[in-house]
Amino acid sequence: MEVCYQLPVLPLDRPVPKHVLSRRGAISFSSSSSLFGAPDPRQLSQRRGAISYDSSDQTALYIRMLDVRVRSQVGFEPERRSSHPYLCIDFRTLHARLGCGSPSSDPERRVHRLLSFQRYLHSSRLLRGVPQQIPLHILDEDYTGQARCMLEKVGNWNFDIFLFDRLTNGNSLITLTFHLLNQYGLVELFQLDMVKLWRFLVMVQEDYHSNNPYHNAVHAADVTQAMYCYMQEPMLARSLTSYDILLGLLAAATHDLDHPGVNQPFLIKTDHYLATLYRNTSVLENHHWKSAVGLLRETGLFSHLPAEDRLSMERELGSLILATDISRQNDYLSRFRLHLNQENLCLSNASHRHFILQMALKCADICNPCRPWELSKQWSEKVTEEFFKQGDIEKKHKLEVSPVCNRENNTVGNIQIGFMTYVAEPLFAEWARFSDTRLSQTMLGHMGLNKASWGGLQQEQTTVSEEAEPSTAGTDAEDGAARRNDNTATATGGTSSKEIPQGSRES
Repeated sequence: MEVCYQLPVLPLDRPVPKHVLSRRGAISFSSSSSLFGAPDPRQLSQRRGAISYDSSDQTALYIRMLDVRVRSQVGFEPERRSSHPYLCIDFRTLHARLGCGSPSSDPERRVHRLLSFQRYLHSSRLLRGVPQQIPLHILDEDYTGQARCMLEKVGNWNFDIFLFDRLTNGNSLITLTFHLLNQYGLVELFQLDMVKLWRFLVMVQEDYHSNNPYHNAVHAADVTQAMYCYMQEPMLARSLTSYDILLGLLAAATHDLDHPGVNQPFLIKTDHYLATLYRNTSVLENHHWKSAVGLLRETGLFSHLPAEDRLSMERELGSLILATDISRQNDYLSRFRLHLNQENLCLSNASHRHFILQMALKCADICNPCRPWELSKQWSEKVTEEFFKQGDIEKKHKLEVSPVCNRENNTVGNIQIGFMTYVAEPLFAEWARFSDTRLSQTMLGHMGLNKASWGGLQQEQTTVSEEAEPSTAGTDAEDGAARRNDNTATATGGTSSKEIPQGSRES
């Protein structure tokens, strides 16, 4: 059996502290294993962290440092439901019912805690007949070694986050974020407790929904890697403070935290409690921000800092995350263009640096069209599948299907071409004006090639359709183009005049 191990907090050449073992460490096996009996349901809902071993995937040994957390499995609390019959939708359950759930949602893959780490080592020797004098070399260095090699080139724009996620056994967000924080020296500079930091990153990764095709932890890791690339650009590298870098990395890692896999209009038209809570304005972004703040406070990652500094950090973190609201794209782009036209950006000014961080995070969030074709195509297919899953839910519950969410009237290609034309190209053109570097030109070049590739695929599909139904193909293409133009205009300008929610900060 090959086992993969990753824990920067507790290196192998150091003994495991007894207080860690007694307070947080435990061993967990998959419920499909019959060796230790059935799990206690109470343990499943109340214990989340520790060393977990999943017998259905014998290539992974995960070590996590978590305390007790209780999580509700219900999508909506009873008091939050209204009279509408579709307001009690649990998105994860619906996805599973539609046949799109991830393997991890299978009850057989749930894990439970049984033994402490030391007790497990002792019992495993006895059960497996391993002599006690043999050193415990249980880690497979092949995967971890390849992941370390990839991290040496984490600043490359062609960084393959999908491969990195496989090499880290699905822990790309934890591993990448920890590496970057450590590489910048932020762990030591801000005196971050290693156990608290590791626990925070694990919680962040777990609060992303793995059954979302697009808005999951891999997307968060990809955005974090892109954010690092932008912060390495000469203008930013010379100007950003350590505080700015810490905020930028944390915002990138948490910017879509607990994303439900549906968009804001869906939450509004179903009268979801989050839409009511945030007054139909930047609903998802406010939720991501508040979820990140909740984890920061739960783990006490910054509890050693003065209360005023903690609150300031939380506000500025929210300001960065709220900037990713695509419905306010035109507001930020107009401000950015005005600054560039007037040439009055001064990165020695803290508010100007914060605004540039906002723009950098916006670019990182939608940079998929700027990646090499092999990566960009995968992301395009994933985000389109998430759109279509929402459309399937809307059809199932007799709701009006959102424009880009109807799989019968849209294709990956036409959605991507519209997105590049009306959203991505204007933003990255202005970013290239601000930071005219090799990376900026590379991104624009990739986007042009990717757009042409999607256009070629669309042309092939159109040719096939014309051969099959020559009388209707032209009308369908015209209708599709009109819908795409209307959808994009609505997405980029529909709520640009709305007020920024309380707690956000315009720099």
